[in-house]
Amino acid sequence: MTICLLTAWLWFGDGLEMPKGRLVDLTHDFSAETIYWPTAEGFELDVVFAGETDKGYHYEANQFKSAEHGGTHLDAPVHFAEGRQTADQIPLERLMGPAVMIDIAAKCAQNADYQVSVADFEAWEAKNGPLKDGVIVLLHTGFGKRWPDRKRYMGTAKRGEAGVAELHFPGLAPAAAEWLVANRDIAAIGLDTPSIDYGQSTHFESHRILFDKNIPAFENVANLHELPAVGSLVFALPMKIKGGSGGPLRIVALVP
Repeated sequence: MTICLLTAWLWFGDGLEMPKGRLVDLTHDFSAETIYWPTAEGFELDVVFAGETDKGYHYEANQFKSAEHGGTHLDAPVHFAEGRQTADQIPLERLMGPAVMIDIAAKCAQNADYQVSVADFEAWEAKNGPLKDGVIVLLHTGFGKRWPDRKRYMGTAKRGEAGVAELHFPGLAPAAAEWLVANRDIAAIGLDTPSIDYGQSTHFESHRILFDKNIPAFENVANLHELPAVGSLVFALPMKIKGGSGGPLRIVALVP
């Protein structure tokens, strides 16, 4: 299947060529400003060496520390479903391919606790046709434009359990997650908020429903407003952490 996908994106001339289009970076950079879950440790970059060596050439090297789940990152199915795929086990076919963008930013601007519904998917399909098998679904809530303002993006700047209690941001309704797994065959799902479940969720039902079917999620995705409803190709390649429940993600889109 990987070969089939590649031949859909590349063609032979004098060599392999990429299809024409514009590349959109869907990844927030990692820095001291990167937003993490209130109970997770943030990103740290420590300089090991930066400067001129005793041999007369410039050299730089750093080491970093990061929780798996923060910034633009992957949620592997095992994160909320025992025995399901870890970060290194997710097939590449689920991480790259045709993508759709479902824009619910107007509704989310009115309600920070909005949950994307079955009706939202049905309305999108009425305009664009049914979701095709193997598609990557990206939900544009508009919250990506609030990055990196932690309070505006998450609803609170508090840390620890006190911060978790005050989280307010949109997510995917469990009923919509159930509808997707029962009626559509998507490869992955992503959105521009910290979690597939909305901020006030305490049982993380949408995570559990999707991950039970080995459907991975991409969270804190950037620049979704630059994507069309249909026609993008997405490449979402996480750090390949053996046994990982997630990890930092570099995700880009090729827009026609």
